[in-house]
Amino acid sequence: MTAWIDTHCHLDAAEFSPDRAEVRAVARQAGVAHLVIPAVQRTHWAEVVALAHQHGDSYALGIHPLYTPQAQEGDIAALRHWLAQHRDDPQLVAVGEIGLDFFVPGLEAARQIWFYEQQVQLAREFGLPVILHVRKSSDRLLKTLRATPVVGGIAHAFNGSAQQAQAFIDLGFKLGFGGAVTYERALKLRELAARLPLDSLVLETDAPDIPPHWLYTTAEQRAAGQPQGRNTSAELPRIAAEVARLRSLPLPALAHATGRNARAALRGLPAWPVAATE
Repeated sequence: MTAWIDTHCHLDAAEFSPDRAEVRAVARQAGVAHLVIPAVQRTHWAEVVALAHQHGDSYALGIHPLYTPQAQEGDIAALRHWLAQHRDDPQLVAVGEIGLDFFVPGLEAARQIWFYEQQVQLAREFGLPVILHVRKSSDRLLKTLRATPVVGGIAHAFNGSAQQAQAFIDLGFKLGFGGAVTYERALKLRELAARLPLDSLVLETDAPDIPPHWLYTTAEQRAAGQPQGRNTSAELPRIAAEVARLRSLPLPALAHATGRNARAALRGLPAWPVAATE
């Protein structure tokens, strides 16, 4: 079976509380051999570390921009402590999920930028890559990365222009593609997935978020009682099949390339996925 790396799965999310271990086992059965589990806030760091160790996966520690309203400035000092404490843990592969979100209304831009810049500085201090949340914010993210260079990372759920894509690539980043690329109306995104250099792509689900088109239900369908399907890492092979189709590339070749790219972006990833300890 082809082995895949899901470079972005929130296995710690509440949506997985009823059956978290089964969700991971089903993904493994589907061929998803390795996950990267990024944290979103300080209260999740311990669980993210524990889940990665339980299942033989990797993790990142950080503060997501959507959680900056409740974050405290002291969380940055706490993050430095956690990174120092775990710096010799090979399963710690990045600072993340960090970044900027200029799409969701009501989020204070200045506060987001402060937390983002502080965390980029920590990534530089510890020699770690970053996993970036990019939503209507590519140019501002790039400005900080040019001023405070890090050892690369992943622009998760990339949805910018070809020029912005190249700017991230030039700074040593890989670009994450997931469920959004499966929507036929996502013309620009599908064009990027088809035409960007193969060595710039990694695959992800962002589970439980960003469901692929086959799990999506409209507002009218939800109002009629039809639930939206839950996105999990087990969907990654089918998402990958769509990317492979867009690129006219054999599926094993895509798995090999995106696995290699993930290991280049997150340098602590194992050369081959390790067995879980569960």
